[in-house]
Amino acid sequence: MSKSPIEYLRHILDEITFLEEETRGYSEDQFMRDELKQRAFARSLEVIGEAMKMVPDDLRSKHLEVDWKSFAGLRDKLIHHYFGVDYAIVWDVVKNELPDLKQKILPMLPKRQ
Repeated sequence: MSKSPIEYLRHILDEITFLEEETRGYSEDQFMRDELKQRAFARSLEVIGEAMKMVPDDLRSKHLEVDWKSFAGLRDKLIHHYFGVDYAIVWDVVKNELPDLKQKILPMLPKRQ
């Protein structure tokens, strides 16, 4: 049974929230020396990318302000040369692209009671 679009959007928001919390007070230099965080952040971005792919076309077409294709292809952007991950890209996406994505995803979700 497939999930509802709202569940995929919540997965995206949950991962963004995790990444925001983990980067609070944390520098890029610290990140580049922390393999555990590097791997966790890359995994979170993979989850976001996969969830973005699962959002149905009808919802995507109603929210053209979101670059669905770019985020859905995030895994391919991160992985290069024999499964290596470019962690500079990971950091850049987390710090510079996800805050905007969060602001675009939030209005699509029903208010939690």
